[in-house]
Amino acid sequence: MSRIPPAPLILGLAGVIPFVWGALSTQFSPLQIWGAGHLGPRFVGPYVQLFYGSVILSFMSGVLWGFATKTSGMRATTGYTLSVLPALWAFFMTGGGPTSAGINLIYGFAGLLLLDYAFSAWRLTPSWWMQLRLLLTSIVIASLAVGVYL
Repeated sequence: MSRIPPAPLILGLAGVIPFVWGALSTQFSPLQIWGAGHLGPRFVGPYVQLFYGSVILSFMSGVLWGFATKTSGMRATTGYTLSVLPALWAFFMTGGGPTSAGINLIYGFAGLLLLDYAFSAWRLTPSWWMQLRLLLTSIVIASLAVGVYL
């Protein structure tokens, strides 16, 4: 594995801030009160996690689609097909209340990690991709678990 370049690492870590913020604001009332008052009620607790999680799963579908363009034939067809799964998962599986939506997002991000691995195994990703994805996915799933289980 090669070292994660600074820009993707910093931007990736910045991208998990809403998940961590959501987890913290579910556990600490003063943060939730402050956040709801200054940012709005949809930017605290599970609300920010669920909305942002759906956005990120959809974004990652686009990333995987981009990786699929680096190949051809049946592998490209498979890559394009797999790349739409995270967005479809977010669309169909995040209704039904915050607990079930949160659980489904956890499953969605775990599934996305499997897709990341497949694209990496096909050598369509940068060499550092899985190192970054493992780090970010761990933070996301842990943060969502706080919102769901605590």
